[in-house]
Amino acid sequence: MNLMGEYECRIDPKGRLRLPSDLLAQIGEREGLSFVMNRGFENCLTLYPKQVWDRINNEVNSLNQFVKKNREFARYFLRGATPLELDAADRILLPKRLQEWAGIDKDVVLSAINDRIEIWSKDQYDQLLGEEPDDFSDLAEEVLGNVRPDDE
Repeated sequence: MNLMGEYECRIDPKGRLRLPSDLLAQIGEREGLSFVMNRGFENCLTLYPKQVWDRINNEVNSLNQFVKKNREFARYFLRGATPLELDAADRILLPKRLQEWAGIDKDVVLSAINDRIEIWSKDQYDQLLGEEPDDFSDLAEEVLGNVRPDDE
């Protein structure tokens, strides 16, 4: 799954978020479509299609729980994980506790990255974009400089 795009959305007064049809089309079959949401790494929420969550959850569960860092990682990563279902109007209900943690009120930006969707407060997302490195090309070189294209 290779999701992409940015989508500005609104949370309704009941805490529901309608997922854009373009984004749902990228995910595929809507029948029985479910998600898991949890806290993201940088003050956003992360929405995983259920099959993606299952794969990641299996990786986390395979960590040796006798290693303290593994237990801490699992505890922090899995905190707040909540299964969600789409309703008939393609909406999900954001858990209040997670919504408060991420500072999400009404206006949000959905940022689809690879196989997951980050849900940001619009203000925090705009601030994140404003903190882009002065020379993005240096960062690209550092991260991808040794990666070779598949056809080489």
